[in-house]
Amino acid sequence: MEKKIATIVILINHDTDTRKLNSILSDYGMHILGRQGINIVHRKISIISLVLEADTDIIGALSGKLGRLQNIKVKTAMVNLI
Repeated sequence: MEKKIATIVILINHDTDTRKLNSILSDYGMHILGRQGINIVHRKISIISLVLEADTDIIGALSGKLGRLQNIKVKTAMVNLI
């Protein structure tokens, strides 16, 4: 299957236990090209942005697992490699 570049934005409520989140990200670490975390204290949220290179099945599986976690919202965007 053809690889794509994807970005996944993860919005996390500060009351969330992030152990499952970090475990999932570790499982997909070989596909993650970059990760950036931002803490927004006045809104009591954190944002993690990921950049991946993987096929759509892997991107979808990661996004789906993250989206099923409680108090976490996920958005994914993909683009074909040039």
